[in-house]
Amino acid sequence: MTRSAPDTHNNDGSYLLDNAQSEAGTRFDALGELFDPTTFRHIEALGITSGWRCWEVGAGGLSVVTWLADRVGPTGRVLATDIDTSWASRAAGGVIEVLRHDVGRDEPPAGGFDFVHARLVLVHVADRERALRAMAGALRPGGWLLVEDADPASQPLICLDEYGPEQALANRLRAGFRSLLAARGADLAYGRKVPRLLREAGLTDVTADAYFPITSPACDVLEAATVRQVREKLVAAGLATDEEIDRHLASVTSGRLDLTTSPMISAWGRRP
Repeated sequence: MTRSAPDTHNNDGSYLLDNAQSEAGTRFDALGELFDPTTFRHIEALGITSGWRCWEVGAGGLSVVTWLADRVGPTGRVLATDIDTSWASRAAGGVIEVLRHDVGRDEPPAGGFDFVHARLVLVHVADRERALRAMAGALRPGGWLLVEDADPASQPLICLDEYGPEQALANRLRAGFRSLLAARGADLAYGRKVPRLLREAGLTDVTADAYFPITSPACDVLEAATVRQVREKLVAAGLATDEEIDRHLASVTSGRLDLTTSPMISAWGRRP
């Protein structure tokens, strides 16, 4: 989903980036453009083939769900879950099933899966340990779990080359955004922990890598949509003024900023 895109698993309102907001679709598309190639490369390497049963956790956007459906074919199954299925529900039909589900609270779907995937989801889930164990427990013997999540603490800047006031402002707003995430329970160092957590969940053959773009037009789109989503919260918390946000959005639109993302760590393991 990503989610694909981030999952709004905290339906008590604590999740900062609400899928119901108008900017969510723009964010899903930008995240897909940035990270789909990495995700698809990993899934291909795990040997996905026709007939596989797959669970996409925090489906959000449609790119991963539809790609999985194409790979598993008519004899397979793709279950797309999220607590807000308004985006994924457009893909329902055929091998794709859409289910409203909170991975941090609800029991995992029954049936067993050959492949389970969550991208940029668990960092936001309050009971992420329970969620990861639920996903691992939903695997069939020999099945694979791929968890891809951010690690903002390892690279806190959005402008690596802070050579002027526009870049300094962008980094300050990014620090404010990170503080809002942390206040809502996000683990800003979660990505680095995933390999260990997969082993602790009983998975074997655990492997991981990391990816983040240094600059891309999709990074600009993602940043503008994200800032617009959290604008009111940044101002309310005293982390930025409306004038500063307007100035930053103008800089993003101008294309003068080389914007990056937090590293996305991909980790995968197999159920014995």
